[in-house]
Amino acid sequence: MVAAVAGVTDTANSTTSAVKKSAADETQDRFLKLLVTQMKNQDPLNPLDNAQVTSQMAQLSTVNGIEKLNATLSAFTKAQAFQSVGMIGHHVLAPGDFVNLSGGKGVAGAELPSAADSVKVKIFDANNNLVRDLDLGKQNDGVVSFQWDGKANDGSSAPDGGYTFTVDATLAGKSVAPVGLSVGMVQSVLMDQVGPALSVQGMGLVDLSQVKQIL
Repeated sequence: MVAAVAGVTDTANSTTSAVKKSAADETQDRFLKLLVTQMKNQDPLNPLDNAQVTSQMAQLSTVNGIEKLNATLSAFTKAQAFQSVGMIGHHVLAPGDFVNLSGGKGVAGAELPSAADSVKVKIFDANNNLVRDLDLGKQNDGVVSFQWDGKANDGSSAPDGGYTFTVDATLAGKSVAPVGLSVGMVQSVLMDQVGPALSVQGMGLVDLSQVKQIL
């Protein structure tokens, strides 16, 4: 699978490069023909000066540079899309506030912008009733995942299903503004205006840059 994806990626990159190179060559040819025509038909008493020629050459260089940049970005985006296909069927951590309890087990997480000396999670049912408090203690900055064993605060077993949660993290008594992370399975990969997006179960479309961890 990986080899096949790599092969398709190389082919796509080669094709894109060839097309963009051809477009750049055509632009350059048109510019040179126009410049030669200008010089042939210029007024002998008012010929093109060096500044005008230099300015036009600079414009051509800018256009070619933009075309090459666009070609590079296009190839990079396509490579990302092909690589993202390998994530289908895998679970990912991405911004969200829900945790799915299945078989007495639920997994979610949080992203901490800085270290915290206290991280606490509250889990709520569909009626917004508090079900369980989890104390994750002291944590470093970055992604922190946690597991819920399905037990409620009173020791009973919570039924399988969807729950929501909140995360409170503090450092020296001040909030460090954590971001909740939910777990969902990648079902497909789509292309949007900014690049590949993942269709994640329970989350909808998730931009590739929002994925914090692959489980």
